[in-house]
Amino acid sequence: MGRKPPAGTPALLTLQRAGVAFEVHEFDADPTERHYGLAAAEAIGADAARVFKTLIAMVDGRAHCAIVPVDRQLALKALAVAVGGKRAEMGEPANAERMTGYVVGGISPFGQKKLLPTVIDSSIAGFATIYVSGGRRGLDIELEPTVLVELLAAIVAPIGTA
Repeated sequence: MGRKPPAGTPALLTLQRAGVAFEVHEFDADPTERHYGLAAAEAIGADAARVFKTLIAMVDGRAHCAIVPVDRQLALKALAVAVGGKRAEMGEPANAERMTGYVVGGISPFGQKKLLPTVIDSSIAGFATIYVSGGRRGLDIELEPTVLVELLAAIVAPIGTA
């Protein structure tokens, strides 16, 4: 890890400015694919449990960023509990794109237009490194889970479900 990637997405620029170690994995992304995360895991040869998707959900009407493994679903009630809320629902894709500045399938937790309150599934604790989107389809970032938690000031909680 630590290879300097070419300048690019806001996510990559955010990580470069933070001076943290990360590795970039680029791959050909099928624009018709609906399961972006699972396709990414296969393309980079990583266990799907180590590849995390970034989702935007609304908790009591307020936007939150939820990060869960691509082979799991977001447990909305668990997300609401993790942030002290009552009700959570998935955000509309168009709103997620507008809030983050990224397209669905390429939403990165880093470099979003506005840093949203973030909750990461507690399964990250079991890995030395994990993968998240680098800000576009076909671009993933590998980094230590602690970097993700610290840079995003995230809550870690069991929010993923099979």
